[in-house]
Amino acid sequence: MVGGSGKTPLIIALAREFERAAVVLRGYGRESRGLVEVSREGEVLVGVEESGDEALLIARSLPRGSVLVSEDRREGVEAAVERGARVIFLDDGFHHCLEKLDILIGVDPPNPFCLPSGPFRLPRFLERYSDLVVREGRDFQRVVRIENRTERMVLLTAIARPNRLDPYLPPLQNRYTFRDHHNFRGEELERIWRRERPTSFLVTEKDLVKLERFDYPYSVLRLDLLLAPHLLKVVEEYIERGFHAEEATDCPDTP
Repeated sequence: MVGGSGKTPLIIALAREFERAAVVLRGYGRESRGLVEVSREGEVLVGVEESGDEALLIARSLPRGSVLVSEDRREGVEAAVERGARVIFLDDGFHHCLEKLDILIGVDPPNPFCLPSGPFRLPRFLERYSDLVVREGRDFQRVVRIENRTERMVLLTAIARPNRLDPYLPPLQNRYTFRDHHNFRGEELERIWRRERPTSFLVTEKDLVKLERFDYPYSVLRLDLLLAPHLLKVVEEYIERGFHAEEATDCPDTP
């Protein structure tokens, strides 16, 4: 899907389970180009402008892991190997020609079509070429809590499909949603704050990495994924078979 299926939380949950794990992704929305090392073994090295919001969120969520961004996924994988990674996860890497275990998240939205008519980037029949299709409720469970809950919260978020937050939201004073990866500006935040007079902005962790530079009180929707044992076993068995991260097929990669 275009976004909002849970790919990033799933990557975080899986990468937390392994020593010397690295995550490689494009770094959508960043102001930098090329290969950037976002974090190394838990130490965050750059800010959100250079990394992009999702990459920085992943980096902060992996106290033992490493994160790299690159438009060229093969370059990112090779760099991760050079830095000592033993397990590498690609965020949104199904269409890239690297030898890997392909895990897709199965979703069933009302509109099954591809862009621009629907929410899918690739035709759904391509699911048959994945190694594993996982589903929420069967292979993983979401656990959501609100940190620093206040009395009059206003939802402020820039994520794909913000309506997926609805089951976890308490009564709100109001809500403001922006396009995925939106870069918040100080003047728009000030307008909302003056209009609503809330006690805090309620934001997701992905929003927070871009908002924390602004001096407002924040309540945070913290999301964790609980992985089913059978899913983790599949990944462990694949790794134990001796997969080498630097191996790749001869087909061209696409950024």
